[in-house]
Amino acid sequence: MTATSSNTDTSTPLAECDAKTLRALYESGRASPVEATRAALEQIERFNGEVNAFCHVDHDGALKAARDSESRWQQGEPLGPLDGIPASMKDLSEVAGMPVRDGSLTTGGGLCDHDGPPAQFLREAGAVLLGKTTTPEFGWKATTDSRVTGITRNPWNTDLTPGGSSGGAAVAAALNMGVLHQGGDSGGSIRIPAAFTGVFGFKSTFGWVPQWPPSTMASLSHIGPLTRTVDDAIAMLNVIGRFHGHDYFSVPGQPANWGEQCDEAGRLDGLKIAFCPALGTAARDDEISHCVGRAAHQMEKLGAQVDRIEPEVESSLETYRILWATASATQLADMTPQQKELLDPGLLEIAEWGRAFSAVDLLRAQTTRTRLNRHMDHFLDSYDLILTPSVPIAAFEVGHNVPPGSGMRDWMEWTPFSYPFNLTQQPAASVPCGFTASGLPIGLQLVGARFDDARVLRACRAYMTAFPPRFPERLNESRNRVSGY
Repeated sequence: MTATSSNTDTSTPLAECDAKTLRALYESGRASPVEATRAALEQIERFNGEVNAFCHVDHDGALKAARDSESRWQQGEPLGPLDGIPASMKDLSEVAGMPVRDGSLTTGGGLCDHDGPPAQFLREAGAVLLGKTTTPEFGWKATTDSRVTGITRNPWNTDLTPGGSSGGAAVAAALNMGVLHQGGDSGGSIRIPAAFTGVFGFKSTFGWVPQWPPSTMASLSHIGPLTRTVDDAIAMLNVIGRFHGHDYFSVPGQPANWGEQCDEAGRLDGLKIAFCPALGTAARDDEISHCVGRAAHQMEKLGAQVDRIEPEVESSLETYRILWATASATQLADMTPQQKELLDPGLLEIAEWGRAFSAVDLLRAQTTRTRLNRHMDHFLDSYDLILTPSVPIAAFEVGHNVPPGSGMRDWMEWTPFSYPFNLTQQPAASVPCGFTASGLPIGLQLVGARFDDARVLRACRAYMTAFPPRFPERLNESRNRVSGY
C-alpha cells in the first residue's frame, strides 16, 4: 500500500513512513495501524530470510495490538503519539508472550510472562511490538551471530557483518522492518551497528532509559533507539526515557520532550564542537577520516564552531577489558560444565581471562575509570559536544569477531571510539555521514555531557536534515552490495 506523506507530494509506501507520517495517516483515516503493521510484517517476510534480523516474529500478537490501536484511533482516543507504530525489541529484553533466548543455547524457549521497562512503556503507549531482533550470546561482542539464531547480515552487502550487539535492530531499521527498534549498548552495541548499516543510533545518559533485570555489565549498559530518523528516536525516547522504580540505576530528570532543543531551522548556531578524529588512539582509516572530517566542515556551515582538538586522555582499552572480562566471568560462574559446552567459544575465552584478574586489578580499573570521567567532565566545560568517527573501519566479513588479517585480539581493538563513553556514561549517537568507495556506510559520533542528551539530539537532527541519508532498497540475490536510494 502507498500513502501520501504529510511531508512530501509523492506517494510513499506505507512501510517507509516514519512515525509522524503514520500518526497523520491514522488521524485522517487514510491508513490504519493494521495496514501499517501488515506492511512491516511484509518487509520482515521479504528480507528476513536473507539478513536474519528477527529471531522471533509475533504475527498474531502484533495484528491483535494493531486492531486494538485501530479501534482507538477510530474512536478518536489514541493512547499517545506512538499508538499503532510498529516496533521491535532486542532479544536481551523481556517482553511478555515472547521468548528471551539472549542468543544462547543455555536459555530455554519458554515465553516470558512479563514486560521489562522498555516493552512496558511502549505497550502502554500503544506501540505494536512485532517481535525480537537478534543479538550475539548475551550481547558479548560487536558482531551479531550466535549458535541459536545463526549469522545476521549487513543489508548493504550480505557477506558482511552489520556489527553488534544490536545488529538485528540496526538491520531492521535499515530495511523498514518496523519504525522503532530498541537496542542496548554496553560498549558500542547501538552505535557500531548503526554506523555499519547507515541508520541513526542513540544511547542516552546512563540511567535515563531504564532496564530490568539489570545487565551483567550493569554500570556500562544503556538502552536506546535505532531508527531511520532522529524524530523517530525522539518519539521513542519520549516514551521509554522515563524513571522506573524497578531499575535500581534509573534516575529522574529526563526532559519532558527529548527534542526540546531541536531547532526547526536546522541551525547549530552557538554550539561549540570539539572534533577529535583520533581520541587518543592510533586507529585510522583515511577514507573514513576524510568522510568524518568533511562532516565536521558541514557542521560549521550549519553554524557550529568546530575546533580540531584531542583531549589528553590515557587509553581506556585495558580498563574496559578488565571490567568486561570480569563481568563475563561473573555471568558464567554458576553455569554447569554442560551449559558451558553450549557457549560461544569466544565468550568462554574472555570469561576465563576475566577469572585471572584480581580484586586489586578491578579496583585499579575503577580508579582509572573515575579519572577518565573527571577528565571528560572538565573537557566538556569548554565544549558542548565531541565529534569522532563512530567506528574507524567499515563493515567486514561475517563469521569473524575482528577484521580478518588484522591481527587483532578482540572486538575492543576495532571499536576505540565507542566504549570510552560507556565508561563515562555520557549520551552518544551514531549519525550516517557518507559511504566508502565500495558503497559501505560510514558513521560519525556525537557525544555530549551527562544529562545533556537534548543537545546531542539537536545536533544530530540538524545534520541529518541538511544531509539526508540513503538506505538500502533491495538485496542483491548474489549477496553483493545492494542498491540504495
